[in-house]
Amino acid sequence: MKLVKLLANLGYGSRKQVQGMFREGLITDAEGEVLYADDQVPHEAIRVEGEPLDPPQGLTLMLHKPRDYTCSTKDKGRLIYDLLPPRFRERSPVLSSVGRLDRDTSGLLLMTDDGALLHRIVSPKSRLDKAYQVTLAEDLRGDEVARFASGSLMLEADDKPLLPAELHVRSAREAELVLHEGRYHQARRMFAAVGNHVQALHRSRIGGLSLGDLPEGEWRTLDATDLETLFTGHLADAT
Repeated sequence: MKLVKLLANLGYGSRKQVQGMFREGLITDAEGEVLYADDQVPHEAIRVEGEPLDPPQGLTLMLHKPRDYTCSTKDKGRLIYDLLPPRFRERSPVLSSVGRLDRDTSGLLLMTDDGALLHRIVSPKSRLDKAYQVTLAEDLRGDEVARFASGSLMLEADDKPLLPAELHVRSAREAELVLHEGRYHQARRMFAAVGNHVQALHRSRIGGLSLGDLPEGEWRTLDATDLETLFTGHLADAT
């Protein structure tokens, strides 16, 4: 791929703007030598104003989403893209969230520009469970663990029961909920169905990949080892 198209696809500007960056000598190699649009240079050797070039297509990252941020490119208010380098919003293919966390939910959010990987993650065939830390408005009654695990709990407006889910009680008003499907606002609706209200919801894990100590509002790229952990780690933990 020509360097102008490469940088434009990575969101550094339009092709015209990127051509201007070449004319101004802002694109160099790792040794500081000015590059020209027709040069053939390995991706990892390219520098933009002295900084390494962003990862190529196939970028996947995890974001520690705070509350009050929306998983959208267009909604009003604070967006998840505000937490990333501005050019990430302009990448082509688009950098999309893998599923969504609602505005009032914090925690682990995956993002990728790899369409095949996105579909693999969200596919029920991948069997990627999701763990949520829940804080409730009222004390647990005591029957929630059995009801969530029963496979018979119905949510309002749904026409089939939920798959069994695991509830691990931490205290009277705190628990971990592990889901094996992803219905709309499922965790909140489950507790509403048993007469409670979720005050705070935080996703801590998807499959075998945990948020770890990544600070709120921060992000990091995922490598092949992370993706292997995502798809296989939870299975290993279960054995």
